[in-house]
Amino acid sequence: MGARKYIGRLQELPTPFYFYDMDLLRSTLATAVSEASRYGYRIHYALKANFDPRIVETIRQAGLGADCVSGNEVRAAIEAGFPAEGIVFAGVGKTDREIEYALGQDIFSFNCESAAEMEAINAVAERMGRRARVALRINPDVDPMTHRYISTGKADNKFGISYTEIDRVIASLKRLSHLEIVGLHFHVGSQIGCMEVFEHLCERVNAIRSWFRERGIVLRHLNMGGGLAVDYENPDREPIPDFAAYFAVFNRRLETEPGQTVHFELGRSLVGQCGDLVTRALYGKTTAARTQVVIVDAGMTDLIRPALYGARHRIENLTSSGKPRTYTVVGPICESSDTFATGIELPETSRGDLLAIRTAGAYGMAMASRYNLRDLPGAVYSDALPTGRQ
Repeated sequence: MGARKYIGRLQELPTPFYFYDMDLLRSTLATAVSEASRYGYRIHYALKANFDPRIVETIRQAGLGADCVSGNEVRAAIEAGFPAEGIVFAGVGKTDREIEYALGQDIFSFNCESAAEMEAINAVAERMGRRARVALRINPDVDPMTHRYISTGKADNKFGISYTEIDRVIASLKRLSHLEIVGLHFHVGSQIGCMEVFEHLCERVNAIRSWFRERGIVLRHLNMGGGLAVDYENPDREPIPDFAAYFAVFNRRLETEPGQTVHFELGRSLVGQCGDLVTRALYGKTTAARTQVVIVDAGMTDLIRPALYGARHRIENLTSSGKPRTYTVVGPICESSDTFATGIELPETSRGDLLAIRTAGAYGMAMASRYNLRDLPGAVYSDALPTGRQ
């Protein structure tokens, strides 16, 4: 239902804004934690998906750790109250300053993505008189069968240490005395709906883990990343992703050793469906090509996924029950790419109608910008609405 359930209390609010269904968020978190707990798995929330303070606090209260990809995300996780022992720090381009801060906080581990980064972390740790816990992020060359911009585990992606370099990397550990290798890290991409991808990942991880074991290298944990898809086409069909099937794949296919813990980094699947971008129709026009266009007050500055990835979000008119028509929905930004949808069916849409762009809880507000000197969108929460009729 999303924002539609609360339309009576949303109509007078200034648009655009992100509407967050906090009940759905809590239910999603409870389901994910319950299914992961069946196998003793640990979830770290991918902070880059949505760092809204209320969202983050709700996730922390659910007992998750934090997956960070910048020094500022590590800082935000610490300041939000996530225990340092539950924080992992990934990213291909960690600066010395970021490494110093994270090391000073004694985080759980650095997910290390290159031989050069290992050298840098070792040097910072030596200078600080510390020893850094490191998980080696291995690129397993697994095709996630998703958009190329969110594929991270193929041989030509920038992420991780190539499986062809493992010998050289392990040999370097003898002189990197301020590193403690505690695990392996994998992440092959996002918005993965085919469970066979995760099965293939498990097979590759089993082989890589065995390679380390044969060389006497003890690994205390395996971090399997995330990537579970959400339903953008019909968000009400599966508002909570199938965490049971997801974790069952790893329980069935992933081989672990006694005492070895398994970690996951979930973002989109936890917060994607809880958020809608609510926007107001400004104008309608018909082009010379007879295309009916609706211009709304939200733009690619508020939700960049359609412009960046060609992503499709379901769009609903919350206030009209008119005859269905075919529209192209665009924003006000001075870019032709500022288009949310082309050729979609909506009830007859007029100036002032409220529209909801669904499944916008992940990589929506987190990627917003002030291009064209626009204001950032606001945030409205289902459990903190103005009093009135639903």
